Amino acid sequence: MDLDMIYKNRVEIDDLEGLVTSLKDIVGENWVSTEEADLVAYSKDAQLITGRWLIEGKIPGLPHVITWPGSEEEISSILEVANMREIPVVPFGEGSGVVGAAIPVRGGIVVDMKRFNKIMDINDSNLTVTVQSGMNGKELERALEQEGYLIGHVPQSFHTSSVGGWIAHRAAGQFSTKYGKIEDMVTTMRVVLPTGEIIDTKEYPRAADGPQIERLFLGSEGTFGIVTQATLRMWPLPGKTAGTAFAFDTIEASLEAVRLILRQQVYPAVVRIYDKTETSRHFYDVKRAKKRVMVVFVCEGTERLVNFELSIVREACRNAGGVDCGNSPVEHWFDTRFQVTETSKFTPKDLIFDTIEVSCMWDDASRLYHGVIEEVSNVKGVAMVSAHASHFYPQGVCFYFSFGGVPVSGETPLEFYNTGWDAAMKATLEAGGAISHHHGIGLVRARWMADEHGDMLDMMKRIKHVLDPRDIMNPGKLLDEDG
Repeated sequence: MDLDMIYKNRVEIDDLEGLVTSLKDIVGENWVSTEEADLVAYSKDAQLITGRWLIEGKIPGLPHVITWPGSEEEISSILEVANMREIPVVPFGEGSGVVGAAIPVRGGIVVDMKRFNKIMDINDSNLTVTVQSGMNGKELERALEQEGYLIGHVPQSFHTSSVGGWIAHRAAGQFSTKYGKIEDMVTTMRVVLPTGEIIDTKEYPRAADGPQIERLFLGSEGTFGIVTQATLRMWPLPGKTAGTAFAFDTIEASLEAVRLILRQQVYPAVVRIYDKTETSRHFYDVKRAKKRVMVVFVCEGTERLVNFELSIVREACRNAGGVDCGNSPVEHWFDTRFQVTETSKFTPKDLIFDTIEVSCMWDDASRLYHGVIEEVSNVKGVAMVSAHASHFYPQGVCFYFSFGGVPVSGETPLEFYNTGWDAAMKATLEAGGAISHHHGIGLVRARWMADEHGDMLDMMKRIKHVLDPRDIMNPGKLLDEDG
């Protein structure tokens, strides 16, 4: 096998054949693979620059062996073997993460969770669902809808992501302003720790019985353990879903309108602010939105609640100078919300493209937006940078930036890509923002973790060492800036 790898820290495994035999003894002959096609398939996740590398005949990293365990006990045994031999382990959900967190940069064992795909319990009294972590998000929501419920967690990767991936990346869905993010939905979880212990957290609505240790695994990106099961909050299906759209002259006016709506404890399920660049791209046929900022709202719930929320939304938007654009932009959003065409269109044309989501408090929002746009625009080779705001709180907002361009003469695609990212991270930190809102850290943001957390980063590393003394769990990620 002669493959050109981007990341060069792949470990050497003595007696790979013996390792494979041990793994087959644990999970069975049919659930272990060292086939070249499988190893290459698991060499990447959905980090956008990896598409460029594949065209060039390169891969980010290469595992030594793939496993598909079917029980917590099997995962525990895999981790015991990995600990004994100090072999890296990378948990794998559906590979739809976009920051490189599932790339096996040091090789080792990939633990694919697809066999953990069952709903264990639906509890109407408690409004909870207990589900294995490998369950596909769309499949879970479809099954719940048939029983009259929903979770309300609908990320753009809805069709290609898993419950475990949501937890690992601390994900947020399109309807998050009403239903919350994944950390608002998880009540309990089962985790296999790096040393093989299996732990369950207790189920309760809330308790004051010490630190919430299970919160360590939300956003840990497979570095603290492997979540195998979780209990999530759910809701009865809404009786009505309806929306409206308004256009504003400035990004500031649109932000102010949304801030004042949330300040009244009115929480539309969906709020999306598109800057002028993205409005011209997505809503070019809406005459009232020409050279303006489009805002789309969707409200869900009982008919009385939805009607009331829409009345508050419309009043606040008009008071902030918004122009009513009717329902057609809402319909357009529903029709296109899962379409991501840039990745397939741009990569074959040698354009480097990526998205970057960050968050900040309301009083930093305008400065952060303009700062990131300016910094990324000043990167040589950048042809386009734009943003929309997609998640909101009474205290702040998440901006979702997109940038694209071509490397300047003598610059590699990776160098250009990193320069664009660094410009966005620099501007975000200068404006007091958080370097990630819901995609996570992975490989692309690790070098900025010290600036983000300061002394807290050292504490995180100490906790990691206690849980994972031999550093086998997804090394090179999150807390390791060396990749």
